[in-house]
Amino acid sequence: MAENLYIDTRGNVTEPVPFTQAVINGLAQGGGLYVPQNVPSLTLEQICDLAKLPYAERAAAIYKLFDVDMPAELVDSLMASTYGEQWDTADIAPISSLDENTHILELWHGPTSAFKDMALQCLPRFFSASAQLLRERGQLDHEFMILVATSGDTGKAALEGFKDVDGVSIGVMYPDGGVSDIQYKQMATQRGSNVQVWAVRGNFDDCQTGAKNTFNDEAFAQKLAAEQGVALSSANSINWGRLLPQVVYYISAYAQMVADGKVEAGAKIDVCVPTGNFGNILAAWYAKQIGTPIDMLLCASNTNRVLTDFINTGTYDISDRPFVLTPSPSMDILVSSNLERQLFELTGRNPQAIAGWMNDLREQKKFQVDKETFAKVREAFRADSVGDQECLDTVKEVFDQYGYLLDPHTAVAYRAAQNLRGENPVLIASTAHWAKFGNNVYRALHNIAAGDDLPAEVAALSGCQLNELIQKETNASAVPAGLAELDDLDIRFTQVIDGNTAAIEESVVAFVESLK
Repeated sequence: MAENLYIDTRGNVTEPVPFTQAVINGLAQGGGLYVPQNVPSLTLEQICDLAKLPYAERAAAIYKLFDVDMPAELVDSLMASTYGEQWDTADIAPISSLDENTHILELWHGPTSAFKDMALQCLPRFFSASAQLLRERGQLDHEFMILVATSGDTGKAALEGFKDVDGVSIGVMYPDGGVSDIQYKQMATQRGSNVQVWAVRGNFDDCQTGAKNTFNDEAFAQKLAAEQGVALSSANSINWGRLLPQVVYYISAYAQMVADGKVEAGAKIDVCVPTGNFGNILAAWYAKQIGTPIDMLLCASNTNRVLTDFINTGTYDISDRPFVLTPSPSMDILVSSNLERQLFELTGRNPQAIAGWMNDLREQKKFQVDKETFAKVREAFRADSVGDQECLDTVKEVFDQYGYLLDPHTAVAYRAAQNLRGENPVLIASTAHWAKFGNNVYRALHNIAAGDDLPAEVAALSGCQLNELIQKETNASAVPAGLAELDDLDIRFTQVIDGNTAAIEESVVAFVESLK
């Protein structure tokens, strides 16, 4: 079987690499992102037939479609363990319908109760298998450290996925004070002998920029390899191994909607995604290219509305834009890494244009795409932003109308979908269980304004205790066990570091040495 090789968005990779190498590398040489040379296609019949398979087999079929350089039986085995008993439903990503034209794709039924599990139960298994295959081919002689920047959910999902994986350690950085109590405790109590967590002084963009700068420091990479026998790689959505599992769930969702009679085969749907780093909505775009009958992609932003402004104007500008902490913290991002992949595709794969725009963003904190590219953006996307209070109002509105409890990120998507939708049914990506953000869900249900203090007796509760209270008040389903147990676990990680490259590199070395 011919391999589908991978190129990069900035044109620095002179020899395309196979899937295994792209996953191991994470970020391409020169800072670009890997994309497949060829995007495969499925017929409508093939897409609909996926509904006859268990979810793991759907995922395996799509991976094979991309000609990954692994034996077919290995792909099957990895997917079976990825989407196994650690999920709280055999459906893996079930669809709840609020009405006949509004459908919620629940992506949070994995072990950390966030959509990141859909990819981060998958990536570690394929990363480890890729490393083993490369060792067998004589192309690898070192171990790895995964360095992750998180705005809340990716960190815990990556830690859970990579804990105790042979030959791999993982360090996670999150913005100090910029995540919920539940998200903090999920990371700070993480079990595993190969894991490390750092709070970073600053916001998520500081974490992400620091991580990228560390990846791009070739002198540090050489030193780490020579002195520690370790290479850095990524589990953020800059890694193609994170993105491909997300493509799977959009194709799978359409097949399931047809099988359940929620849409006729071939009828188009719109997809609305709450997004900060653009990976989740980019995955839906790739699903559309493969053949899924998706019409418009609806981009939902919170107050940090840089993506909405870009889609509506063609100018990406963070030069004078404040970073705002919102009730939907996983979307509190100003530098959206995966937009680079999207623009690469919409320019007809023009690496010179991408390199120029990314250089403008780095040096001037803004860039503007050409008219032809902007026209293609407008053909594929609509965008809107939802303010903090409107987000909380939407949580209460949907609960009062449907008895369905949204987390604040999904509430942003629901409101944006209502504002942007046309005649098509809308599939809304639900990215987290409400109990990860109980403080703002409580505010919403009790008409407490966004940003206002909770009542003293409520503020005194831990995140777990608050979730218990909300569950009793609403008769919502039980809080997932992985969230309910957090108060009983020991806090393992308390270190706070600066977000500059030197501080991150020093912390990486100290962690790697501690594992010896």
